[in-house]
Amino acid sequence: MAAGVIGVDAIRKSRTTEMHQAPDTPPRELEVSTNHLTTYTYGAHVYDAMLTAINEATDYIYFASYIWKGDEVGQQFKDAFIEAANRGVTVCLVFDGFANLVVPKEFKTFPDNVEVLQFPTVRYFAFVDVRRTGRDHRKMLIVDGDVGFVGGYNIGSLYATQWRDTHVRLQGEAVWELENTFVDFWNRHKRRGLADLPDSGTPSWDPAIRAARNEPSRIVYPVRGLYLEAIDRATESIWITQAYFIPDREIQEGLMSAAARGVDVRVILPQRSNHVIADVVSRSYFATLLAGGVRLFMYQDAMVHAKTATVDGKWTTVGTANIDRLSLTGNYEVNLQILDREQAGVMQDIFRHDLINCEELTLKMWEERTLVHRGAEFMLKPLHPLL
Repeated sequence: MAAGVIGVDAIRKSRTTEMHQAPDTPPRELEVSTNHLTTYTYGAHVYDAMLTAINEATDYIYFASYIWKGDEVGQQFKDAFIEAANRGVTVCLVFDGFANLVVPKEFKTFPDNVEVLQFPTVRYFAFVDVRRTGRDHRKMLIVDGDVGFVGGYNIGSLYATQWRDTHVRLQGEAVWELENTFVDFWNRHKRRGLADLPDSGTPSWDPAIRAARNEPSRIVYPVRGLYLEAIDRATESIWITQAYFIPDREIQEGLMSAAARGVDVRVILPQRSNHVIADVVSRSYFATLLAGGVRLFMYQDAMVHAKTATVDGKWTTVGTANIDRLSLTGNYEVNLQILDREQAGVMQDIFRHDLINCEELTLKMWEERTLVHRGAEFMLKPLHPLL
C-alpha cells in the first residue's frame, strides 16, 4: 500500500508543472526582555539576514542544518562560510548525512580551515541502543555569541520562495540558549581530529526565552513536555502550525480535552506535504480530532513547513520539531519557548494571515471521503512510529 501511494504521488507530481510561491511577508521585530527578536515567514528574507550575520562574523560561526542543498542558495552559504574561515573566523558546520545523500560529494567537501561534522548516515547499533537513534533535525546558526537563528528553514533555493516556514533571529542574552545546544552536541558527537568547543555557562536565567532540546544520546525529550504543559494550561486558544501532524495519544487527548472546556483549538497543516505517507497517516487521526472539537485548516498551494504554536496570547514556541513521533521522541531537535504577550500577538497575526490561504476541513466533509482513502489510512496508520 505504501509503495502504491508513493507511486501515485510520484505520477501526480510528474504531471504538475505549476510552481506556487509562498507569501512574501515582511519580518516582524520586537523586544522580548533583554533580547531583540525578529520573526521571519519568507525564506529569502531569513537567508539574507543569515548571510549578513555570517559576513559580519569576527570570532566564530556555529551552523547546523538538517538539509543543505547543493544549489544556488546552498552555494551562497558555502562560499560565505569559506570566506569567513579565510579571514580567521572559527567556522563549525554540522549537517545530517542521511538527509543529504543526494547532495553531490564535491559540495560537501570543504577546505581544512572549516570544521565539518557530518552526522552519520547510518547509526550502528541503533536498533539495540536507544541512545544511538535519531537524526540531527536541527536548523540553527550562531554568530559570535551575539546573534542566533533557529526555526524550520533548511538551506536551499526551493525553500527561499516556495515553502511557507517560520524562523526567528535572536540578538541578546538568549543567544546562549542556542549556542549551548550546539556546543553540547558538537562536543558529544565530534569525530577524531575536531577540537572541543568552549562550554561556558551564563549568568542569565531569564524565563522569557528558553530553549528545549531533544537529546536522544541522553534519552531526554523536553519539547514534547512543552507542548503538553501549554495545552494543559490553555483557557482561551491553542493555535498550531505543523508540516507533519501525527499526534501521540497524550497530545491528541490534550487537544480534545481543551476543546471540550471551550478552548479554541486550531491546527494549520499542508493540503499536500512533500511526504505523502506522512500525509496519509496524519489523516487517519482527522475523524477523531474533528469529532473532538479540534478545527483543522488545510494550507493551499504552497508547502507549509513551520513548527510553531501559540497559546492564550501568552506562550509561543518556534523551532525544528514537528508534532510526530520522530521529532518528539526520536530526533535531535531544538525549540524556543517564549513567554511574551507581544511575541504571542505576532504569532497570532501570522496565524490569521495564514488562514487566508487555508480551507477549513469539517467533519461532514471528511466523512464524505472515498473508500480508497479510508482504506489507505487504515492500512498505513500502523506506520506512525516510523514517522
